[in-house]
Amino acid sequence: MKPKLLDRSNLQNNSFSISYDNYPYFLKIWHYHTELELVVLLESTGTRFIGDSVEKFDKGEIVLIGKNLPHMWQNDDVYFETSSTLMAEAIAIHFKDNFLGDTFFQNPEMKHIADLLERASYGVKFEGKNEETIEKIKELSTYDGFKKIIRFLQILNELSNRKDYRLLSSSGFLDTFKKSDNKNLYKPYEYIFNNFNKSISLNDVAKVANMNPSSFSRFFKRVNRKTFSKYLNEIRIGYACKLLMENKYSITAVCYESGFNNVSNFNRQFKTITGVSPTEYLQKYI
Repeated sequence: MKPKLLDRSNLQNNSFSISYDNYPYFLKIWHYHTELELVVLLESTGTRFIGDSVEKFDKGEIVLIGKNLPHMWQNDDVYFETSSTLMAEAIAIHFKDNFLGDTFFQNPEMKHIADLLERASYGVKFEGKNEETIEKIKELSTYDGFKKIIRFLQILNELSNRKDYRLLSSSGFLDTFKKSDNKNLYKPYEYIFNNFNKSISLNDVAKVANMNPSSFSRFFKRVNRKTFSKYLNEIRIGYACKLLMENKYSITAVCYESGFNNVSNFNRQFKTITGVSPTEYLQKYI
């Protein structure tokens, strides 16, 4: 199933929409929309999928997602337990890149915000302290009309001037989704994101794409500029890094949680991709 196109166009006579989500868990829908989305995670933990980025998420995060960039928020298993009293809370602001007119952000004074919206095509996670910005976003819905627009511009202005951000998705993934002849990759991407930490093979993914393995392998390498196995290992190691940074699991546990079936291969792939061993990574970042 390809990413679902969700209609966020009902702005109720506003230039942008603000929604407050408070559910037992987020809906597990791999989707995209023509609006940009500024997301604040108030309460929740799980795994965030943005483009080909797969990472753990936690409360207090601010993420800006570009238009037509597929994404999904998947809560941890504990949220789905019958006895769970946990709640997933978030604020989401949806807006068009031309919500103030086709040329507004082309003005010299707005170039830094235009650059931020351009970076959003990869997905942007703001890494530093977000408390003040989150409070301003919470207050945004209390304003109306002109003042509401000004407050939102002030928030975008602040975010555009921050240096503590990180791009999430890869250029290869974006290039893939910009090409109309690559719709055959919608199903494989979704399958990979849902099963990367399990035992999956090229044959499994080729079957999902309705292609024979050799043809799929050539096709995948052409559009991603890397082999399927390298792509899968990069996703698994990226996920492993997040698990290690949580400092809740042993290296052996992280190995199997990330989809590897033996520790020696995990250690080898980890060092190839990150440049350090899992132990060195822990010493450096924890």
